Amino acid sequence: MAIQSVTRTHRASIRNQRQVRDGLDTLGFAASKLWNVARWTAGRVWDACGQIPDDSVLKSYLKSHERYADLNAQSSQATLEELDEAFRGWYGHRDSGNERANPPGYRKNGDEHPRSTVTFKEDGFKHDSENGYIRLSKGRNTKEHWSDFILCAYDADPDVTIENVQVVRAVFEHGEWQLHIVCRHDIEVEPPGDRTAGIDLGICNVAAVSFGDGSLLYPGGALKEDEYYFAKKRAETDDSSSREARRLDAKRTDRRTHFLHALSKHIVSECVEREVGTLVVGDLGGIRDDENDDPTDWGDQGNLDLHGWAFDRFTSILDYKAEAKGITVETVSERDTSKSCSVCGTKADSQRVERGLYVCDECGLVANADTNGAENIRQKVLSNPQREDRDNGWMAQPAVRLFDRREGVFAPREQVVDREP
Repeated sequence: MAIQSVTRTHRASIRNQRQVRDGLDTLGFAASKLWNVARWTAGRVWDACGQIPDDSVLKSYLKSHERYADLNAQSSQATLEELDEAFRGWYGHRDSGNERANPPGYRKNGDEHPRSTVTFKEDGFKHDSENGYIRLSKGRNTKEHWSDFILCAYDADPDVTIENVQVVRAVFEHGEWQLHIVCRHDIEVEPPGDRTAGIDLGICNVAAVSFGDGSLLYPGGALKEDEYYFAKKRAETDDSSSREARRLDAKRTDRRTHFLHALSKHIVSECVEREVGTLVVGDLGGIRDDENDDPTDWGDQGNLDLHGWAFDRFTSILDYKAEAKGITVETVSERDTSKSCSVCGTKADSQRVERGLYVCDECGLVANADTNGAENIRQKVLSNPQREDRDNGWMAQPAVRLFDRREGVFAPREQVVDREP
């Protein structure tokens, strides 16, 4: 049994909501105003030189701005980091060929500002674990003569221990403020076994998992249906910053996040059952580039799908769920894993004869293309890869797990009834 240090985010309600609401509202509005100042500044730089300043430049430039002091210094920095991340997301849309994507906008609806999430790092909060209180620091401009902090009494789930708090976020959800508390926990874990599994991530099949003697496919139809549905509804709104547009964006994000959590949970449970101690994931960092490091053209729809699939988000969720079960997650390059035969190692573009089918001209392997890729990924970390003739029935006909919308979980194909999205 080993001790593993893991990081978890716990949601907590605020017991004294009425007492702290006005103070949290003030900080939420302040975060929106600082965002708008930074967005306006970035726009001026963009117009002048064609480049967007990153968060380090904005922090240096806006440090003396009066809006910067409306929040604790670390909270202001977190807001600027969030804007930088939003611009990077927009870059990704542009690079993937989505010309309809817009850069991050201003947080304002008419004369009103929304309540933005406020992040408090180590200098911005104090935790009283004995009495269940978290003290959140105000900015210099928002301090009152009698108080420089907001004292929140919180309630977390009864089976959760709030300890070793790293970050606190005040989030306005469904008409009330909540706390998202990031904690570090030391837990006892024991690897389920010493076997290795490989994961190939994709668009049509969001994940293919190879265990060396069996495989699973996870189609992404439900995720893509949601993406298309919400994109269509979003386009029907008159104003991209309207309440309805924000509601659709929030629901779309929630649905996608739940899908990724359900997917990673199912994969980890399968690994535990099959005594897998190491899970190898293909690194898609260069998926948009070809062998000459030039951007790959996947076609208009393919490029949109490629960006919309949250590979990094899924990998981070999978990592911490696996970690809690004692499973080590490694990443390896996916280069050539879709072209190579996992049995004899022959590499050729022509062997992927059509979508979903891989046929090796050298050894005669007939396999599902994604399963073949997952097996190649698995073998990349093995000290002695077994490239030899074998019964490849499991590679040709992997088991399929579909997302059940009603239950919100993955289940065998025969257990899932088709339903409207």
